[in-house]
Amino acid sequence: MTRRKHMDASTIAILLTIGLLAGMLSGMIGVGGGIVIVPALVFFLGFSQHEAQGSSLGLLMFPVGILAVMNYYKAGHIDFKVVGIMCIAFIAGGWLGSKLSLSLPADTIKKFFAVILFYTAFKMLGWDNAIINWIRTVFK
Repeated sequence: MTRRKHMDASTIAILLTIGLLAGMLSGMIGVGGGIVIVPALVFFLGFSQHEAQGSSLGLLMFPVGILAVMNYYKAGHIDFKVVGIMCIAFIAGGWLGSKLSLSLPADTIKKFFAVILFYTAFKMLGWDNAIINWIRTVFK
């Protein structure tokens, strides 16, 4: 089911803002699609989870990050062997993940997505060990 919404000035402005923020975060810390674009399309434009994920993937399939890649390459921060290996796995994982996602209800996917975001945030903040220790004390 493809979204066929009228593209008024407000929708275009929101899409431009989402794209700009996702591009900035992608260039800064390597995130964009799943962490910025998907939730923004769901919350600000009312996309379903599947529509948001499909739109994000559609965006990422084109070389929109080429200028950021060039900057990181010039600074010596890209190992193309690593990128090539991950690319092969990403292609397979993208196909498998999309098949699985499309077979599940949107609410299930949203909950899974939220758990991944929480886990990532806790891990990056160093709170994962504190939470594990707290769980151990609660369930002793």
